[in-house]
This record gives sequence, structure tokens and C-alpha cells, in this order.
Amino acid sequence: MATANPAVYPSEKSTIPWYLWCAALAVTSVTIGAHWDVSWHRSIGRDTFWTPAHMAIYACGILAGICCGYLILNTTFRRPREFVASSVGVFGFRAPLGAFLAAWGGVAMLTSAPFDNWWHNAYGLDVKIISPPHTLLMLGIFAVDIGSFFLIAAAMNRADGALFKKLQRLLLYIGGLMMVLTMFFRMEYTWDIHLHSSGAYIAVAIGVPTYFALLWECSRHRWAATLSTTFYTLFLIGLVLILPLFPAEPKLGPVYQPVHQFIPPLFPLLLIVPAFFMDLILQKTQTWKSWRIALVAGPVFVLALVAAEWPFASFLMTPAAKNRFFGAGYLDYGTPSWSHAAMRQFVNPERGLVLWKGLLLAMLYAMLSTWVGLALGKWMRKVRR
Repeated sequence: MATANPAVYPSEKSTIPWYLWCAALAVTSVTIGAHWDVSWHRSIGRDTFWTPAHMAIYACGILAGICCGYLILNTTFRRPREFVASSVGVFGFRAPLGAFLAAWGGVAMLTSAPFDNWWHNAYGLDVKIISPPHTLLMLGIFAVDIGSFFLIAAAMNRADGALFKKLQRLLLYIGGLMMVLTMFFRMEYTWDIHLHSSGAYIAVAIGVPTYFALLWECSRHRWAATLSTTFYTLFLIGLVLILPLFPAEPKLGPVYQPVHQFIPPLFPLLLIVPAFFMDLILQKTQTWKSWRIALVAGPVFVLALVAAEWPFASFLMTPAAKNRFFGAGYLDYGTPSWSHAAMRQFVNPERGLVLWKGLLLAMLYAMLSTWVGLALGKWMRKVRR
């Protein structure tokens, strides 16, 4: 455990500073807003820029600007000793490294807002997700997420006792939100109709083990991957249960499916299974070299995910999954009745050698992802500014 730094939080040694709560609220807001916005597009279409979902997304940039602006300006001009001791210099300004990252992200997000509105007016109301303004928005979101993570991790590394435990819990909460967002950007590749193809597991293997290993190393919690993935699971199940409670009606065409309520996201992937095994492996191999841990953890991650998700995906294709909890019966208005999603059929399911070649590639990516996560996590344990 990191030793305490007496220059940090001298007056409130067991209290989390307000600006860290503000950063956590920013990440929470964009996580909710992103899924809400996709539901809005699937249920209604893009009717106006001023939707509540968009406001929740851009509130992230505003909140990041508030907390990071305070840290940068206060540290640079007022120069309180405890802030200066935990800061770095960038272009003549001083603040924690995470503040500069999150501040850039907030500016990028707010810059993308009028650009996105113009883009939709010029090229269509409901265009593809990947567009220049959306790309800038995504980069901003990731910068705010990573910056907030840095801020909390650095504060935790400087803390001890009760404050360390509180910051550790907040860090795992942010890790759970980051897990939700990273899976959000894999949505196109991990749709339930793709879960009998190796491509879906390759998409997950590129990056998700990095989050597991990084969180485990950085947080010093023996069940870090399981706890963060539990939050990811509960968050999405909550959306599946809550969003359909509100009425919605399509405003764009063509309308292939009758929609009378908000369409929720799909049921979450069973990432909690490989997360549990990753935690066990990391607990048992603490004295190993990182490359040896990765050689074991990568294949276990992929095999555990496939063992859990493959039969569960088969279940999701059945009428038994068309209920309020699993949500397999919800179709957005633009889904044709002859599509795989409407007919509940897998797209290009793989078997035999083709499948195993893909899964071996996924294992390789998972090993590399785990190694990167361990390296980043060990580095993050040393960050104090």
C-alpha cells in the first residue's frame, strides 16, 4: 500500500475532495447519456440536438471543465502548497496530470457539439456513428475518462488509511463505468446475433483484459476485475429494465417495427465469468513475470468467456429470452422483419477449424492485452501527480 503524503489533504485526511466527486459525476453523466442517446436513435430517431440524452453527454464536458479548471487555475495562480506538491507543469500552467487530460477532453466534447449539429443538418438526421464530429466527441470522452481515472488513482497513491479505502472504491466505480463505455464502442461487433462467430470474441479480447489487469494492479483490490464487471452488468441490466418504462414513437422512416417505448440496450455480455478467473489468476501469480501471467491469463479469459457466452447466446435466440429481464424481444423501428435480429438467427455462425483459428487469434490478443494492462497498472501505482 502506498504511504501517505502529508502534503495532501492536510485538513480533511479522510474526505474525498469535491473535484474528484465532480470528475466521477462527469464520467457517470456521459455513460448514462451515451446509452440513452443510442436508445433515442433506435426508438425515435434524431429529432433535435436538444435532447435530454445529448445534454447528459455534454454535461460531462461542462463538469470536467469545472473541476479541472479549478485545479489548473487554483494551482497555477494561488499555488497552495498541497496542490503544487501534486502537480506537473504544462505550457506554464500547473495541475495534476489527470486534470490536463480531462480538461482537453471536456474542450473537445464541447467543440464537437455545434460541429455535430451542423453535420446532421448537412448530411442527414440519422447518419452513421463514425463521423468527424462523433470521432472528436469519442476522443473527448476517453480523455475525460482517463483523466478522471488518473486524478483518482494519483490521489489514492498519495493517501492512506480510511481515505485510501474510499478512493479505492471510487476508482473501482470509475473502472466499472469505463468498462461500460469500452463495451459501448464494441456494440456493433458484440451484438447477440454475432456471438457464435469468433469476431465478437476477438473484439472483446482486444482491450478488455487490459482493463481487468490495469484495475487489479492499480487498485490493489484482489477482486477488482470482478467488482468492476459486476457494476457493468448491473448498469446494463438496469437500462434493460428501466428504459422501456418510458413511451417513445419513431419520427423518422422507414418504420419496419412498431415501437411504443424506448428500446433498451442488449443484455450485457457475461464478462463477469472471465473477470472472476482473471482475478483468481492474478492473485495466484503475483510473483510471476508479467509475460508469464499473460500467457496463462489470455487463453483463460477467452475460453471462460466462450464457455459462458456461447450457450447463453443460444438461449437469447429462443422465445424464452423475449421478456422484460433479458430483453431479446425489443427491436428498433429500423429493423426489417427479414433481418437476422428480427428472425433471431446468428449471422455467419462458425464451427470447427474456422472457429478455433479465430479463437486462437483472440487468445493472442488477450495475452497482449493482459501484458499491456499489467504494465500500465504497475506504472499507475507510482503516479502521484
